[in-house]
Amino acid sequence: MAIEKQVVILTEAASFQVKEMMAHNEEEHASLRVAVKGGGCSGLSYGMAFDNDVNEDDFTDNQFGIRILVSKDDAGILQGTKIDFKQSLMGGGFTIDNPNALASCGCGTSFKAAARPAEPQSCE
Repeated sequence: MAIEKQVVILTEAASFQVKEMMAHNEEEHASLRVAVKGGGCSGLSYGMAFDNDVNEDDFTDNQFGIRILVSKDDAGILQGTKIDFKQSLMGGGFTIDNPNALASCGCGTSFKAAARPAEPQSCE
């Protein structure tokens, strides 16, 4: 059985964007999975995807009507991470502020964390 615990913080602006994407992709009943994977020039990168499966070792939380899933393996690296959505004249995008990141790359898509060493890769 999944464990209820807030790992990431989703802002209201991010939740509006997630809900819009869910509706566009006909995924209104899915959960938002936030994950960490190997990749990027700093070694780790973030992933967000819609998921209909809840694993036994997932941490779950509901924010602004969105069920958020984080695996037990990723929870330590993501604890306290704030996900926001910023709109500008150049378009919009999600921003991720992770207090556990030791360093971020110049392109802003990857990071380094003490809890999970990873080999840097190209930023393509």
